[in-house]
Amino acid sequence: MKIGVFDSGLGGLAIARAIMVRLPEYDYLYLGDTKRVPYGNRSQATIHQFVGEALDYLFNQDCQLIILACNTASAEALRHSQQHYLPAKFPDRRVLGVLIPAVEAAVQVGNADRVGVIATASTIESGSYPRELDRLSPGVEIYSQATPLLVPLVENDGLKYARVILEDYLAPLREAKIDSLILGCTHYCLLKDLVREMIDCPVISQDEVVPEKLAQYLDRHSEIESKLGKTGDRSYRVTDLPPGYVDFVRRLSGEELNLELVRI
Repeated sequence: MKIGVFDSGLGGLAIARAIMVRLPEYDYLYLGDTKRVPYGNRSQATIHQFVGEALDYLFNQDCQLIILACNTASAEALRHSQQHYLPAKFPDRRVLGVLIPAVEAAVQVGNADRVGVIATASTIESGSYPRELDRLSPGVEIYSQATPLLVPLVENDGLKYARVILEDYLAPLREAKIDSLILGCTHYCLLKDLVREMIDCPVISQDEVVPEKLAQYLDRHSEIESKLGKTGDRSYRVTDLPPGYVDFVRRLSGEELNLELVRI
């Protein structure tokens, strides 16, 4: 059986690649719902529907465990998937997200009384990061900053403009003297080194924390790990092939990938 990695688009490839580097022995299936991206402007009911359809597809393709490598899906549909979808349809399978590992890493930083978050406008508006931070570390001060220009910047190979744009976004977080900063979007993995140059606090990047958390999870759950195939097989599937995807995929994954077009 496989580890599935799901994103509404292609940003989750950065997470998938990092997981595969950390845990190369397992079999993987990546699915990007590129036909319906973005999910951030959808209602919660629609997000539940879309995520449910993606889970159906991946579980029926022999995935034992699925990572929601999408902050919107993790914020809006992870608990619904775990508490309602799985018990009703696939009680012996598992679904994990990327949001909680990032939050756990942020609050584990020494003296993390002030935590900053940069993310897309929809993720910030959802309140998901403050909700999880307050649950894990009540009383922590949270400074959220919507950064709507960063995703198109990454997708359109505009990284040469990133420093100027980040200067404006990071200024209020510097002023707040935050103790740690969460990069709350999978695309932002490509900006982590620059952000670290520009802000004087630990920066939590999901491509660094999620693979380690997954490794720990598999160590704790031998009943899941023992079912996983270990041939190193990797497949990449999408629901649409958007213009310019070849260059974007190369930037995210560091290699050219064969993307198979599928319907879910």
